[in-house]
Amino acid sequence: MPEPTKISKKVCMLGTFGVGKSSLVRQFVYQKFDESYLSTIGVQLSHKAVGPLLDKKTNRPVHMNLILWDLAHLEKFDPVVKNYFHGAHGAVIVLDLTRPQTFREYENLIKPFFETNPESKLVLVGNKTDLSADDHPRTQIAEMAANLNCPCHFTSARTGENVELVFQTLAENIL
Repeated sequence: MPEPTKISKKVCMLGTFGVGKSSLVRQFVYQKFDESYLSTIGVQLSHKAVGPLLDKKTNRPVHMNLILWDLAHLEKFDPVVKNYFHGAHGAVIVLDLTRPQTFREYENLIKPFFETNPESKLVLVGNKTDLSADDHPRTQIAEMAANLNCPCHFTSARTGENVELVFQTLAENIL
């Protein structure tokens, strides 16, 4: 078997205040959940290798280093934030299953992201499954994902449910 190729890809974490972006990153990178909430200021960078993945074009194994840009949410979109989007290969759009009002903001996040990175891949995430048993928000998120032609997953940053799957899916789609 050939030696895996090593590549790095930039991924932006997008979502409104308190949806669990930082908690998902922390769970993915460190397998930890912190009950105390600290709001992200600016941008927090993390990275983790995913793989091996199979590059279908070359039929070779790939180890992908995901460079995760966890962006603070601003109530009004700040044009400076678009600078953080440059060079991104993908984004994880995080919605809070316990707060359906967070669903309304997703288009305001995706539009400027795609204006900067039209070829980027997305994964839509309904987070906080450990706090929501209601199926209605899941149906809404699945419909949003279908409209965006992107996968969606339902996660719990607290328990780790499907967190790895989100980033694995995005890495495979980027490849």
